[in-house]
Amino acid sequence: MTPLILASASRTRAGMLERAGVTVICDPADVDEDAVKAAGRAGGCSVEQVAERLAEAKASTVAVRHPGALVLGADQMLDCEGRWFDKPAGRAGAADQLRRLRGRTHRLVSAAAVVQDGAVVWRGIDDARLTMRAFTDGFLDGYLQGCGDGVLSSVGAYHLEGLGAQLFERVEGDFFTILGLPLLPLLGFLRERGIVTP
Repeated sequence: MTPLILASASRTRAGMLERAGVTVICDPADVDEDAVKAAGRAGGCSVEQVAERLAEAKASTVAVRHPGALVLGADQMLDCEGRWFDKPAGRAGAADQLRRLRGRTHRLVSAAAVVQDGAVVWRGIDDARLTMRAFTDGFLDGYLQGCGDGVLSSVGAYHLEGLGAQLFERVEGDFFTILGLPLLPLLGFLRERGIVTP
């Protein structure tokens, strides 16, 4: 089966694809995400537009190294009341971020793009809304202790598939989108291209 090149080092995204039956080769992209976000902010772009630009930039960068291959780039943005959050720097940053999200509803926007020989051949985007409960500082300390540095790999400082589920009172949206990939539309495209069995 023809492998899909994933322009990422994300074990979560690679694992999602592999469990869905997609053969994946990971080749992480080197993209200045902060610069893309800053340019998007300055240009008045929406969070969706910035997520799409990041996904396309990652796929395009890696596609140069894989002529003829389908290269998937993906990115996720977290927006809470107009403020964009990045992956936290250190546990203190994760604690601060979770305090800011506590008791509020935020959106996770997951965008993906597939590039082949310099051309974008598929795009997908989806979002989910998540409402954090008003947890105590004591719970927060125990949560961060229990999760360790794993929370630093997530834009929201949580993994919904684990202990992070306890942070929430309501989740609206596709589970795969929350994990960082609009997986079902992507699988439809991959079936059309013969990457997975139709």
